[in-house]
Parts: sequence; structure tokens; C-alpha cells
Amino acid sequence: MKSFLKIRSIMTIILMLIISFSFVEAQKKDEFRKHDNNAFREGEKLTFEVKYGFVTAGIASFEIPAIKKISGRNAYHVTFEVNTVPTFDNFFKVRDRYETYIDVEGIFPWRFEQHIREGNYSRDFSAFFDQRKGNAKTSGGQFEIPKYVNDIVSAFFYARTIDYSNLNVGDKIPLKNFYKDKVYDLDVVYHGKETIEVAAGKFECIIVEPLVQEGGLFKNEGSIMVWMTNDEAKMPVRVKTKVVVGAINSDLTSYSGVHGKLTAKKK
Repeated sequence: MKSFLKIRSIMTIILMLIISFSFVEAQKKDEFRKHDNNAFREGEKLTFEVKYGFVTAGIASFEIPAIKKISGRNAYHVTFEVNTVPTFDNFFKVRDRYETYIDVEGIFPWRFEQHIREGNYSRDFSAFFDQRKGNAKTSGGQFEIPKYVNDIVSAFFYARTIDYSNLNVGDKIPLKNFYKDKVYDLDVVYHGKETIEVAAGKFECIIVEPLVQEGGLFKNEGSIMVWMTNDEAKMPVRVKTKVVVGAINSDLTSYSGVHGKLTAKKK
């Protein structure tokens, strides 16, 4: 009887060691970076007036409606929408929607969706980023990705968390962007500071240019310049996009739920 109890005790200890080891290994596999983010939180909503030349063409909005659980992690559910106004629909109707799920602690994406409706053109794309296994799963297959790879929207929000105070004009922040079946370089170029005034107010801004090679925010990708507040929030105030048929300018008209301190607002 004593021998049986001794064997059972040994087996219990071995089992506990196996469970403990498995738990530690699982934790190791789930070790992700912790990236400082004082810029945004859930509840933020930014609305822009979109102009084509001097004509108001549409309304665009960024929103973080909630935190959702994805792949066992808390993630910001971020949406970006562009809709032309009724008077512009007859000329060129746009109904674009993007969604991404950004890890709360690490500020990297888990899932991305793109639904473009521009005139007679449509495009749908989605990707699940398995950041543990290092692959992206799409309807076209499974593709290898580097750790913390971005989609175009998550890259935009990651850029809001960067400290630009020690950068010189022309300096680049190297990022990676996955789209369709490839990983592309996505450098963010710093272009200095400028104070601008829009409907939402007057702000001292930093200017950055994401060098998007593929998977941009419009069908005809072109150069993009972004004005963000020169403060903790780094809230986007103006976006200028050059496309094949001209330029699209988007100015901030309203904002709510901004987490970071807006010290760059002048009035």
C-alpha cells in the first residue's frame, strides 16, 4: 500500500511538472512586444470632409468603437470609411470600408478587411495575421510574414505612437505592409512641422509621408501626406492624396473620444 501511495505521489509530481512546463512554454510562445501608446483608445471618432479640388466630394471617418477579443488577445476594432455625398454620387460613387484589429498591448494587427466600391470598380480583400506562427491567411492562400507586419490602416495608427521629436526632415521610419500575397516596405518619411487651420480648429502639426507601394486607401494609389497634431495624441488633421485623376484633400471637421492630450491645438 505504501509503495502504491509513493508511486502515486511521484506520478502526481511528474504530472504537475509537465503542466507547469507546458504553461511556461505556452507563455513563451505568446510573448509579444509591449508598445507604448498614449495616442488613442477605444471610443475615438474622427470625421473628415473630403474635397476633390474645391468640391466637397464626401465624408471620411476613423472610428474605434470597441475592444474585441481576437486570437485570445484584446484588440482595438478600428474602422475607416469613405462615402461620397449624394450630389457627387452621380459623378463618381464611392463606398469604401476598411477594418483592422490592432493588438492593444503590442499595436500590431490580427485581422484586416478591405471593401472598395468606387464607380464601377470593386475590390474585396481580407487577411488573418497569425502573429504566433508568422503567416497571413487569405482567400488566395497562406503566406509567410515577418513579426508585427502591418496592414495599411494599422500602420497609420502605429505611426501615431512614434516619437518624432528627435527626427530630422527626411528621416524614415521603416515598416512592413502585407497586402494580397506579398510583404512590402512601407517607410514613413518625416517632413517637419507646420501650423494649419481646419474646421475642427487650428493645430501645430508634424507632417509625415507614408510611402505606400501597394494596398493604399484608394484604388489608384498615389503619394499621401498626413498632418498630425504635434502632441501626445498625434491626431490626423489633414490628409492629401495625389491620385491619377488629381488630388483628394481631407480636412478634420470634428473629433471625439481622443485619448492623448491635445496640447497642439491653438484655438
